[in-house]
Amino acid sequence: MASRGIDPGITAEEPPAEPVTALELADACIPARYRRAMADQPQVTAWADEIARAGRPGPGGPGIAEGPSLLIAGPTGTGKTYQAYGAIRGLLSRGVRLRWEATTTADLRHYRPDVVVTYDENGFYGHPDHIQAHRITMAALEMTALTPKVYWTTMPRSMMQRFGEIMREFHPDMPEPDPAEAAALAEIGLPDDEITTWVDTTAFSGQKFDALAAHASQGENIFFLKMGKERFGELMGMETFVRVQDATGEAVPENDLFAGLR
Repeated sequence: MASRGIDPGITAEEPPAEPVTALELADACIPARYRRAMADQPQVTAWADEIARAGRPGPGGPGIAEGPSLLIAGPTGTGKTYQAYGAIRGLLSRGVRLRWEATTTADLRHYRPDVVVTYDENGFYGHPDHIQAHRITMAALEMTALTPKVYWTTMPRSMMQRFGEIMREFHPDMPEPDPAEAAALAEIGLPDDEITTWVDTTAFSGQKFDALAAHASQGENIFFLKMGKERFGELMGMETFVRVQDATGEAVPENDLFAGLR
């Protein structure tokens, strides 16, 4: 080798790996029939444009801090799934990092859930994504004509009052809300006697606390973490719901979402 001018001590370098785009990675998770989908419905493309504009810089491209939801509804076979995957592929091709989960009314028909839980009509406190989740869930149930027990998450007003007291305990200099804000806060939740379902989750309050603590993107803003596990368990040891659909005839109040089904 030396006689040919080749240094035996030098090893050949591996060629640099070709970068794999987010779209190529995603295509492995997208059903084959939708791997070339391109959204062309005006409302869908307008939504994708809005999401792309909402991106914020990140190490691997723009990510989404917050953005609106999109509900695509219509009869089977009209291209809803094609448009949805087309929107996802379009965002990925523009460098927007995102995660998605596709759930359709066909899934509900397949799994036939006995219990469905979603937000109430106001998304509990008016959050637009929560409101949209409520609308999508209720619309899907209506389209399937299934009759599971349906619950909306809520909170008794007595718990909201207790929450306010603890807030002032941790922040004694917290200013009083203005009249409009106070009126809006007073509408959150339901009167205690309108709560249909009270589920004691005290045994799992530590796990709930740890789950909140693991929410890295919001850790600094989660007031609950400042309480510590013991105080958190005192306040958040009861999950409450209002039952809005039922075929079991089970009496309320109840303490089990599956009451009448077990």
